[in-house]
Amino acid sequence: MTNAAAPDAFLRPYPADLPTPYVEIDQERLMRNLRGMQERANAAGVALRPHIKTHKSLMIAHRQLELGAIGVTASKPEEALVFVEGGVRSVTLAYPIVKPEAIGRLVRSAKIHGTELLLIAAHDAGVDAIGAAAEAHGVKLGVFLKVDVGLGRVGIKPQDPAAVSLARRIEQHPSLAFAGLLSHAGHSHGSRNLEELSDIARAEALALGELAERLRRSGLEVPRLSVGATPTCLGAPIPQGVTEIRPGNYAFLDRTALRLGISSLDDTALSVVATVVAHNDRHFIVDAGSKTLTSDLGAHGSGGSGFGIAVSVGELQPQTWEVERLSEEHGFVRFLDDPPALGSRVRIFPNHACAVVAQFDSVSLRQSDGRTRALRIDARGRQT
Repeated sequence: MTNAAAPDAFLRPYPADLPTPYVEIDQERLMRNLRGMQERANAAGVALRPHIKTHKSLMIAHRQLELGAIGVTASKPEEALVFVEGGVRSVTLAYPIVKPEAIGRLVRSAKIHGTELLLIAAHDAGVDAIGAAAEAHGVKLGVFLKVDVGLGRVGIKPQDPAAVSLARRIEQHPSLAFAGLLSHAGHSHGSRNLEELSDIARAEALALGELAERLRRSGLEVPRLSVGATPTCLGAPIPQGVTEIRPGNYAFLDRTALRLGISSLDDTALSVVATVVAHNDRHFIVDAGSKTLTSDLGAHGSGGSGFGIAVSVGELQPQTWEVERLSEEHGFVRFLDDPPALGSRVRIFPNHACAVVAQFDSVSLRQSDGRTRALRIDARGRQT
């Protein structure tokens, strides 16, 4: 049994009698999480533009907009297209573009629907590609300068002298508008404590603020400073100077958020329901393997041990175990005393909710009255 938390913290209603494995979303916890982040944004005086890669759901996106979000953020052009065509009025595509044809369908659809479309660039090739797509469709597109604040993935370094000339290149392009600075402190998922997490959030805001000041001194307007990662937005004060936040995982939360100390088990809205199908001397085997839970150790590979926490269901004092290893269709759950009976069900809280949702065409939404209904994952499989 894992000692990750008090057993009663894992209590949930008995799962629906559906074929396993399936993903369950607790609607009450989901809505509480959505309201909580919107309230944090409102209190800090910043705009909320949530990242929809976590849920990929039009229904959830529209709940976020109703609560006050100004738009959404997407990962890939085809993913963004789902939300443009689904009625979202402002969409940021936070992914590097190097060829104009990669966004042709998206730009055309945004023009038809009257959607504000914002993109990112971190080099001349990106500016040229986005500019060519905008010219081809007769539109003007907003482009953020993407800044690398420590993750080391995509972005220009904030101290790079080329940042000013690149921002000016965007601003001077006849089919583009400079939207501001955008960053993602994804390395915050590896924080060892809340103090380190807060340091990352402050450093991110400071880096953007100093670069923004350099740009302003050169004569450029900087409309937005956009930051985004659930750990920094939820686990640290939102720094002054930031104008927009783009968290995503906060909608569901997961074992990574628990490890970081930015949420409690009671906040975790997503779980996987699985059936015990076999036993051996050290493990009981469930029907949720890597094709369900994924082999993800947490966002950016930042997790600890195991692949999730398995919890017995239908007990006032539930037992908890760690999912120790995975094969494609099987999860190996280590036990010390007696394993759960064959055919019984367990509820698994995974490492990374975003990766799990991406495996399913639909999930089970448990409503506040206890009933469940299927929730379509509208942007599932939109990888290009």
